[in-house]
Amino acid sequence: MSAPRTILRWLLLWWLVMALCGCARAPQGEVLRFWAMGREAEVVAELIPQFEQENPGIHVQIQNIPWTAAHEKLLTAFAADGLPDVCQLGNTWIAEFAELGTLQPLQPYVAHSKIVDPADYFPGIWDTSVIDGQLYGVPWYVDTRLLFYRKDILRASGVETPPRTWAEWEQAMAAVKRHVGPKRYAILMPLNEFEQQLSLGLQWPDPLLRDHDNYGNFESPDFRKALAFYANMFERGWAPKMSETQISNVWDEFFNGLYAFYISGPWNIREFRQVEPAALKDQWGTLPLPGPDGPGAGIAGGTSLVIFRRSEHKDAAWRLIEFLSRPQIQARFHALIGDMPPRRSTWAYPSLADDPLAHAFRDQLERVKPAPKVLEWERIVQEMRLATERVVRGGEPQDKAMRELDERVDEILEKRRWIQRQQLRQAATAPAAGAAP
Repeated sequence: MSAPRTILRWLLLWWLVMALCGCARAPQGEVLRFWAMGREAEVVAELIPQFEQENPGIHVQIQNIPWTAAHEKLLTAFAADGLPDVCQLGNTWIAEFAELGTLQPLQPYVAHSKIVDPADYFPGIWDTSVIDGQLYGVPWYVDTRLLFYRKDILRASGVETPPRTWAEWEQAMAAVKRHVGPKRYAILMPLNEFEQQLSLGLQWPDPLLRDHDNYGNFESPDFRKALAFYANMFERGWAPKMSETQISNVWDEFFNGLYAFYISGPWNIREFRQVEPAALKDQWGTLPLPGPDGPGAGIAGGTSLVIFRRSEHKDAAWRLIEFLSRPQIQARFHALIGDMPPRRSTWAYPSLADDPLAHAFRDQLERVKPAPKVLEWERIVQEMRLATERVVRGGEPQDKAMRELDERVDEILEKRRWIQRQQLRQAATAPAAGAAP
């Protein structure tokens, strides 16, 4: 065989191999890197083919980041200049990454969007992504807490109407405790969780931090009322002094009648339905959180979609955010995973409108409030949990616990105050705009 023919055959073989092995080729067009966390990353992958079909020049690469490693990985990527284009970011993290200067302001994109309509979003959820008047994220799904309750136990206890105020709630818990006896409880309030106390604290006007979020405000009269209400549940024996890990199975024990009320989030609709005994079908439900004088506020949790400032594909990233923000796409996302959508219009879709257990969440979302928007918040809220646990478990006086909590929070916020002082000094010494050099 001649050398030219041999070379030709080898070239033909190489061409066939490359043509058949699509995995050897890099994606054509723009490659958009999207970091998502946990189960959401798995589920959103089912929606992306439609986006890529509608936008043939864009290929989305999804990286699944475990929630337990997400915060550290984001900070490491920031230090190494390796952040993605688009990211799912927990609402309490937005202030931190905005302060680091990593997030792209999104208001100009929203102003020209025909899809993302701020008026269609629950106000408290939208506000979680607004830092110092600037929008840095678009809410993707929402998380809040409300009451799961046993209708049959309330009826057997003589409680005919679900509680709407703190006073009615206390009366209901007292009645349930009388009915169920010493080995069962009216409510489960796990001491290893902060969300219950935080929800109660947000139901009052006094802010949790004061003086531009520079100092703790847990000694305020309003938070003291919330703490007293919380601690009273344990003092009266309505709630067990337990963490969630001390309960064998919170879902089974709910149906076993260990407790009649449980403050939790939307993911537990599916969990409870999976273990629901046939005999108790329609004998449990969801209820907006009672407040001091009527239905109360709740936590504005969940995640938002953000674009990182160093992205070279911002327009493509915004197209992806718009796609995932469409009401019909949000309805599909809910059907796949159960996460609650942040847009009111999405709640008109049958999967939500026809689900009686979702109705209370829809109602609660109209009254959610964001936590303080400081990068130290996650440390602060854990200090709050530890302080309230000392009150409940150890009998520490509430005055002392809140005084020491404020002192600890002030220490945590010291660096924030120092940075603000430096910024004020720089602003004071900077030459006025237009002044002669």
